[in-house]
Amino acid sequence: LKSTPSRRAATRSGPCSSGWGERGCLAAMVSIRRATVDDLFQMQHCNLSCLPENYQMKYYFYHILSWPQLLHVAEDHKGKIVGYVLAKMEDDVSEGSEQHGHITSLAVLRSHRKLGLATKLMTAAERSMVESFDAEYVSLHVRRSNRAAIGLYTRTLGFDINDIEAKYYADAEDAYDMRKYLKGGSAKKDAKGKKSDALPAPAPSPAEAEAEGEDELAGAVVEEDARDVPAAALNVATNGVARVALN
Repeated sequence: LKSTPSRRAATRSGPCSSGWGERGCLAAMVSIRRATVDDLFQMQHCNLSCLPENYQMKYYFYHILSWPQLLHVAEDHKGKIVGYVLAKMEDDVSEGSEQHGHITSLAVLRSHRKLGLATKLMTAAERSMVESFDAEYVSLHVRRSNRAAIGLYTRTLGFDINDIEAKYYADAEDAYDMRKYLKGGSAKKDAKGKKSDALPAPAPSPAEAEAEGEDELAGAVVEEDARDVPAAALNVATNGVARVALN
């Protein structure tokens, strides 16, 4: 008679049978994909769970209706959104200036940090900026006090500090304006001159240095609010929220 494998033996099949450990198994069960409208409420929940700066639902709709290629989520094997990146292209590009994208918000749930998900989400968004919009560089803002996040962006993701925006956040904390060139980056930065030479990133503590190599602390990148959203776009987004609520 053929024996039937036990349930415990069955669970050892797949990635977790390779000796990866608990964290490795957890990472293997998370996929990075482009976000859809159906993901927006889970993305908002993730934002509320992780970040002090939050947005109304119409702001998420504004992003996905305007730049659907740029929003990405980290989804676990049960269909739960455990991380996201909210990104956009800057609209105020004058003639002769460089086309560039911007990271509006990035967050990963505490249960899924230190798995490299933030790096994967950022990489997906940057790739889409180049492929879909021919972006020259991507920018973001980060609190000056968030040293672990600054370490992630400068040491792992290749961002440079471009400037300081005084009292950028609602609580009056300053923000670093950071940039990363996506095509021929180093030569272009050298030609333009790097403000970051005069604005060194603060050295992380030993604990932060250990953490930044694997993932970010949540709340690394946020916009203060939806202050730059055109009124017409917000009206469209609001109508979209109403349609989803009715379905």
